Amino acid sequence: MRLVLLALLGMTAVARAEDPVVAPPVAPAVPAPQAAPTPWLQKDSAQLQVLDKVNSRASVLTVKVGESVTFGSLTIAVKACAIRPPDMPADATAFLTITDSNPKGVGFTGWMLKATPAVSMLAHPIYDVRVVGCL
Repeated sequence: MRLVLLALLGMTAVARAEDPVVAPPVAPAVPAPQAAPTPWLQKDSAQLQVLDKVNSRASVLTVKVGESVTFGSLTIAVKACAIRPPDMPADATAFLTITDSNPKGVGFTGWMLKATPAVSMLAHPIYDVRVVGCL
């Protein structure tokens, strides 16, 4: 048997020429990336349900994208509104900026989803705002 001395990182190792060469482990194949999900379809206006909890007054407001509406002490501005395409589960979302004219009033800026309103909502003691849909 023929011995071969190898220097590896300053250490000596002994190997036989007849020993099989061990290949480094092969990483598992990475699956091909899937197509991106179908984007949301932009719409021109949002339908919002606004509730005054003190007076038990509910209203459905239609607000065009880029415009705002006043309900009580709230000013609600719609920045965008979109729905899911027909091949996906139905849902609507609107990007809203809500301000309260009261000095200690609570505001909101962000996306609200019709299907899951609790994910992103206005936390106001008097008013409740929800997305009903987009037109």
